[in-house]
Amino acid sequence: MSATPEVAAGSNAEALRLADALYERGDWANAEALCRHIVEAAPEQFEALELLGIVAARTQRRDEAVRLLQRAARVRPDDPSPYNNLGNVLKDQGRFEEALASFDRALELNPRLAYAHSNRAHALEGLGRYAEAIEGYQRALGADPGLAEAHYARARLLQRLGRSEESLRGFERALVLRPSLAPAVAGQADALRALGRQAEALESYGRALTLEPRWPECRNSRGLLLRELGRLDEALEDFERALATRGDYAEACFNRALTLRDLGRTPEALEGFERVLAIEPGRAEAYYNRGLLRYERGNAQTALEDFTAALGLEPGRLVFRLMWLHVKLQLCDWRELDTQLPLFLSELRRTQQPVAPFCLLALTDSPELMRTAAQAWVRATAPPSTLPAIPKRRLEARVRLGYFSADFHNHATTHLAAELFERHERERFELVAFSFGEPQRDAMRQRTEAAFGRFLDVRHLGDRDVALLSRELGIDIAIDLKGFTRDARPGIFAQRAAPVQVAYLGYPATMGAPYIDYLVADAVTITPASRAHYSESLVYLPHSYQANDRQRPIAPLGPSRSELGLPDDGFVFCSFGRAWKISPEVFDIWMSILRRVDRSVLWLLDEGAAVTSNLRREAQTRGVSGSRLVFAPRLALGEHLARHRAADLFLDTLPCNAHTSASDALWAGVPVLTRTGSAFAARVAASLLRAVGLPELIMTSAEDYEAVAVELAAQPQHLADLKLRLARVRHAAPLFDSHRLVRHLEGAYLQMLARFQAGLAPCDIYA
Repeated sequence: MSATPEVAAGSNAEALRLADALYERGDWANAEALCRHIVEAAPEQFEALELLGIVAARTQRRDEAVRLLQRAARVRPDDPSPYNNLGNVLKDQGRFEEALASFDRALELNPRLAYAHSNRAHALEGLGRYAEAIEGYQRALGADPGLAEAHYARARLLQRLGRSEESLRGFERALVLRPSLAPAVAGQADALRALGRQAEALESYGRALTLEPRWPECRNSRGLLLRELGRLDEALEDFERALATRGDYAEACFNRALTLRDLGRTPEALEGFERVLAIEPGRAEAYYNRGLLRYERGNAQTALEDFTAALGLEPGRLVFRLMWLHVKLQLCDWRELDTQLPLFLSELRRTQQPVAPFCLLALTDSPELMRTAAQAWVRATAPPSTLPAIPKRRLEARVRLGYFSADFHNHATTHLAAELFERHERERFELVAFSFGEPQRDAMRQRTEAAFGRFLDVRHLGDRDVALLSRELGIDIAIDLKGFTRDARPGIFAQRAAPVQVAYLGYPATMGAPYIDYLVADAVTITPASRAHYSESLVYLPHSYQANDRQRPIAPLGPSRSELGLPDDGFVFCSFGRAWKISPEVFDIWMSILRRVDRSVLWLLDEGAAVTSNLRREAQTRGVSGSRLVFAPRLALGEHLARHRAADLFLDTLPCNAHTSASDALWAGVPVLTRTGSAFAARVAASLLRAVGLPELIMTSAEDYEAVAVELAAQPQHLADLKLRLARVRHAAPLFDSHRLVRHLEGAYLQMLARFQAGLAPCDIYA
């Protein structure tokens, strides 16, 4: 800092002019020093006091600024200027009521003071009095229509209130007056983005950044838009440039971590969420998203800790509570479940907050609640497209089917669907796979790639670009094999990838989405009583909705019971579904069955030490030795199917049945005992049993389910007869007749397309 400028003797006016010039040049330190010199000589010098207050405010010494501006106002009580400046300082301190009083005094002295009207409106915003604030900005513009800042501030408030069309007009007026007003350019971009005019919004963000290249908030906003467009690498660059400007910018740090996650750079994403929490330890969303990553990597216990932390910070966020409940089920840690689950379901019905529908499958048997939750989730995460409708076109010789999935590899859904892909009639149907999962070079991937005419890896394309590619290829019917399961991308279908869109096989519930036209089901999975709770038109396949692969290999020889850790002479109940499907109520029944059947064991999949420990503890509390639970390690499919020979009876779960694992058991020759509920997911095993000719194993009450399990354990001949029936019908039963299922499904596809071509709305189809 230079020495204090000397003031010519006897000339405060000249000194003030110099101080003003220094201030305007940005030399605030010397302007302040000169004003202090003036005030020492003349303590009541109004202009010097006011400028000292303004400099103190600009250098964040707000308490000092308040004192100086109050002092200036006392010197000249009829001048509105210090009251306006004082109001601004009070407003910046969050002292909105005091600021209002100061602005009111300025306007009493000069009702046409446009800046005071505008600043007063800003204080009203701070108090949440938005209608009065908009009126205040109008008054400012009435006093000075050329006040660009008031046009901008009013437009910003309108945008905050969701009135994007009006806000856009306001930003444009501000820019006519001041084309270089960067905040107005960025506001224009925000409004355009909200209106779905993404290309224009991107251009406006670019102009704002040309004016202010080191503006981290604008970089962050453009990064968010690039994320929406699926341009993740560019979005990541914007977030990183925002952080290069301001390293503690938590919002950009959080968005960077999300983008790294979406790019599959999981270790860096985890580090990113750690960085967010170092900047902002109370950010619940960071705990939640870190928990999701940990859960996806198989670290359920640490994920639970993150979800617990997120809940502690925001107990009202049901999406946090749902993941907490889901991971508790995944770990079979049922403590607190009896109180927390009813509270969660009650709150979900009341508030209809958006939560991941897939995680509800094991928590409720209400198809009505599943539809409500799906619709809320779609509104929040994948609303319908702004792309134009797909026009009708002349049909070609072959109907183009697009199958969309992340699971074209060794995965449960593909284990079911592989032969479906292979058996489509090639003279009538052209098949295109849209794969958005990480490529895995296993045998099932090679098999599915060979089944399609074109196999496209679209994982690096955004939802909109995938939909546009599908349109460009002329896909007639787009089939979503994911629904809301892990790695699903409903946003592709929200953009209308094809004129007809179908949900099939991967997700056993309604998607509640206006852009999913049909859901493939059957008369068992969706009954007339529950029909109203499915938003799609339904395709009722005649036997079971579930495709099955008759080429699923079963190893010729399986290990002996003793090699598997099972008793040679006891009864073996098994259930090879996922641990999260085991509800405490189902486990109560299973333990009652074990208590009633001597020397029986329950054979389950091994899902880690925590699950094993928790289930054995729960067995002990129900009077059953934990040693009677036997855990099977994961094996290749052929070996897994072969070891089913060591089991006597498969026990199903509720409210989410075994699906692929139930058909695996039936294919391997093990009868499945099920209990039906109301929702699709609770009726899948019943559908399979009817289609395989064993309807007597479908129970409707817990009492009958338990009783039949005990009876079958006591009647080895009856059980042997059931197994013999399964062996006889395995290749002939409708459940495993892939050719028949494909012909019915193709017939349904043709009906769907014919209705579209005729200009008719979708309707239920009985294939």
